[in-house]
Amino acid sequence: MTIRKIVHIDMDAFYASVEQRDDPQLRGRPVVVAWRGSRSVVCAASYEARRFGVRSAMPAVRAERLCPQAIFIPPDFTRYRAVSRQVREILKRHTDLIEPLSLDEAYLDVTENKTGLPTATRVARAIREQIREELHLTASAGVAPNKFLAKIASDWRKPDGLFVIQPEEVSSFLTPLPVGRLPGVGKVTEANLEKLGVRTVGDLRALGLQPLEERFGRHGLRLYELARGIDESPVTPDRPAQSVSSEDTFEQDVLLSETGPLIRRLAEMTWSAARKESRVARTVVLKLKTSEFKILSRSFTPPSPPASCDELTGIALALRERVGLSPQQRYRLVGVGLSNFTTPEEEPAQPTLFE
Repeated sequence: MTIRKIVHIDMDAFYASVEQRDDPQLRGRPVVVAWRGSRSVVCAASYEARRFGVRSAMPAVRAERLCPQAIFIPPDFTRYRAVSRQVREILKRHTDLIEPLSLDEAYLDVTENKTGLPTATRVARAIREQIREELHLTASAGVAPNKFLAKIASDWRKPDGLFVIQPEEVSSFLTPLPVGRLPGVGKVTEANLEKLGVRTVGDLRALGLQPLEERFGRHGLRLYELARGIDESPVTPDRPAQSVSSEDTFEQDVLLSETGPLIRRLAEMTWSAARKESRVARTVVLKLKTSEFKILSRSFTPPSPPASCDELTGIALALRERVGLSPQQRYRLVGVGLSNFTTPEEEPAQPTLFE
């Protein structure tokens, strides 16, 4: 059986690094990519800010308390997407089997590569050098026989690192790791495993399949395989998007009747993003989060897909009529999305004016 060669590329502090690259005055300083305000969360933090404990997804107000000298930069996703496309072009020089996970990370299957390099390690090294020389950014890379090990490896020597797990090293590498390092093992699963005396991957391996299936059902088999370094999931290039959406949080909770301006802006952003898809979205979704953090959504599938941004906006605004809560209910977040994608060929022909 051919042993696969998988590379995981992870851009270092991507959004913050782009900001530092483009503004020399930010280099070497703690940069936090986030809107200021009590509702905002950190999109990215430079490594200078991380030394103070600032992390992605942390409330911005907490980041400001941890690092009062941090420089807050509002995110510019249009620019980050453009740089992400440049990174993707570099990756495509080496293989067509690329599975993006987000703007800043991707899996590559380089079992066979386009450049004729003899090892996956050489491929990963070449990619990192090209990103550094051409984009003036750094990336960390992990090389391993499968996806989940490559992702763990890319985090091993961050930032600007390269770590390789050879097939014969899988067992010795995994055994001492905390079980929480395995994908899909969150706090709840970790706590349940601890009740079984499992703290490390080695403990998990010693447990065997039957008790894991009895305790975790089908997920027990997945845990059993991961503990042994088994992951047959392929690198899947260009996985179709299930939905396209934009959302934002209000500075202060607002009434439903006051959400119109933001819905219009979000509809424009969603329409712009959806136009990059080769498929057609049939369903419009309005998402809301109440001041009590309850999430609700309303959707509508018109007879024919929205044909313009104005049409999308009109449907999103109209969906407010179906919310059904008190007029005095306040909301902290709103989102506009498109889903239920089909290819143009699957769409029924529209009647013409003279039929």
